[in-house]
Amino acid sequence: MFYILAIILLIVFLSAAIKVLREYERGVIFRLGRVLERPKGPGIVIIIPIIDRLVKVSLRLVTMDVPPQDVITRDNVSIKVDAVIYFRVMDPNSAVIEVENYLFATSQLSQTTLRSVCGQVELDELLAERDKINSTLQQILDRNTDPWGIKVSTVEVKHIELPLEMQRAMAKQAEAERERRAKVINAEGEFQAAAKLREAAQTIQDFPYALQLRYLQTLSEVGAQGSSKTLFPIPIDLFTPFTTKK
Repeated sequence: MFYILAIILLIVFLSAAIKVLREYERGVIFRLGRVLERPKGPGIVIIIPIIDRLVKVSLRLVTMDVPPQDVITRDNVSIKVDAVIYFRVMDPNSAVIEVENYLFATSQLSQTTLRSVCGQVELDELLAERDKINSTLQQILDRNTDPWGIKVSTVEVKHIELPLEMQRAMAKQAEAERERRAKVINAEGEFQAAAKLREAAQTIQDFPYALQLRYLQTLSEVGAQGSSKTLFPIPIDLFTPFTTKK
């Protein structure tokens, strides 16, 4: 009976003393309340039951959604903005000691930072320069989470929800911009056509024969239409340049 009890106690002791950490896990060990200098793992880690306490920390990249935040931009437009952040734990000891729950703390910090940064810019800048906003968010979050042993690698603003009246106003603005561009293109076409006509008039003025040749070419084109009959009065002076001898 004594041997059976001893075997049971040994099994319980070993199960409490031997821990297996995966490749992406590290173990922060507290010995009598004091943290050991370096985290343990991966592989088999032996601790002293009752005296040691093991806290597992994952080193994998964490993808965290930032819920939609109500933001008032610098030009007083009320919008909702959400984002996604990518980060990983670089120092397991700091992630356990410096902050109570690093996942919750990072989430709350992301929400307040998103509202603060988006509230400092105008709506047009937020829509047109999203890469700049992402970079600013990443730098601020990375700087503030560095004492926690966390590295924020990427921040992406996912969706910007505009009020319905603002969507209508932007649609009208886009339509007006398209009409303006169409009018500018049409005006440029008229200007180029007028310039070509002026060059043609100058050529005809410098070379009178060009007008007669163009007239004869028109007659030839009209005559090619066999189903129609067209009468053109031909002025006598049209042939003057051809009959005049110099």
